[in-house]
Amino acid sequence: MRSESRSLINAKKGLWKLNRKRHEHIVKNICPGSIAEEMGIEPGDKLISIDGKEIIDVFDYHFLAGEEHIFLLIEKTDGEQWELEIEKEEEEELGIEFEQSLMDEYRSCRNKCMFCFIDQMPGGMRETLYFKDDDARLSFLQGNYITLTNMDDRDVERIVRYRLEPVNISFHTTNPELRCKMLHNRFAGEALKKVDILYQGGIEMNGQIVLCKGINDGKELERTIQDLTGYLPQLQSVSVVPVGLTKYRDNLYPLQPFEKEDAKQVLDIIHRWQDKVFAEYGRHFIHAGDEWYLLAGEVIPAEERYDGYPQLENGVGMIRLLLNEFAKGISQIKGDTRKRELSLATGKLAAPYLKEMMGQVKEKFPGVGVHIYPIRNDFFGERITVSGLITGQDLTAQLKGKELGDRLLLPCNMLRAGENTFLDDFTIEAVAETLQVPVDIVKSSGQDLLDAVLGMPKGMERRE
Repeated sequence: MRSESRSLINAKKGLWKLNRKRHEHIVKNICPGSIAEEMGIEPGDKLISIDGKEIIDVFDYHFLAGEEHIFLLIEKTDGEQWELEIEKEEEEELGIEFEQSLMDEYRSCRNKCMFCFIDQMPGGMRETLYFKDDDARLSFLQGNYITLTNMDDRDVERIVRYRLEPVNISFHTTNPELRCKMLHNRFAGEALKKVDILYQGGIEMNGQIVLCKGINDGKELERTIQDLTGYLPQLQSVSVVPVGLTKYRDNLYPLQPFEKEDAKQVLDIIHRWQDKVFAEYGRHFIHAGDEWYLLAGEVIPAEERYDGYPQLENGVGMIRLLLNEFAKGISQIKGDTRKRELSLATGKLAAPYLKEMMGQVKEKFPGVGVHIYPIRNDFFGERITVSGLITGQDLTAQLKGKELGDRLLLPCNMLRAGENTFLDDFTIEAVAETLQVPVDIVKSSGQDLLDAVLGMPKGMERRE
């Protein structure tokens, strides 16, 4: 509810100029019926300040605009400046959408990490794919992981003051000298001190470790995990994932791939620390990416090991969650005599588990046949085994001439977020036309997969 004092809002029009360089934020849209519309703010206007304070980015804006009584300084398109006095409910939105959602330029990464995936990409792809972000604000907004190397004290203080949590941090190692080497940044070790400030400020954090063979594994991994337990409980979880190595590594640091025995050793360390931390804190804290279990030939852990899946976006527990959701879904339905022939393409990592799930389908639905096709990643190299990095050209080349049935099912993570294209700009429509089969994009859960296989449309998005 808006307060009664909304009718007493005063709009003071006049020229009020700042005597220094200012941040100007251009209005893109105004929400109908909003405070901004009532005050006469229009697209093209500029927000100069709130309560006389400059607005650096979206966090300053939301923090200052959340008060009940505020003064906006707006510059109209003709250059006239309005000072608007507004009384409203606390946290009531003004109804302004800006041209830049962050209200500032994105901060790019200053490091030259020895394991950076972007440095291992071929040339000629879409320009935006080569942008390396390392922006703490995106960590809060989108869950991105940051190294803390391009933050100053003011940035850290704002995180604490505005409670911008959780902050997701790429640790990789807590050995300052080794971190400088791995990130190829002489300030990378010093940046770890910012974690102490976040911890003391009570900010919730998550961490990740990209493990490189012979660099930060073994004793260095032991040291890192031990150091990071000192940030419990503010540091909620830490994932350990193997470095992704493409075939485009000319003139880059000579990293070696992990083998089966290496993966077993990594899992031994992680499991030992999980048990130790769980006994004291009631959580497992340190988590292994799914790839380690596949490489080691070990069984994916039970759901209880994943503490509610806080590291799902890092590929930690995705297979366990998929298996459990699928098993629950198929246990709740009765089999029948329906007839369907489908194909399902995936990465090599998930293929064995998908075959297991389709076996369960076959037991209840003998007339449903699903061809599972693991796609070899020729574009980036065969050591890349996840479905999210499969390109349209690899998909079409390897499925051409195969038995595809009535429909082809593809996991949604093969596509760019919110787009209709693969990493190489192939579209779903181009894939369907090339292979001469309708394509269904399957959502991420095990229930969605089951629905798609059985022809229940709520689990898929159709593309003809």
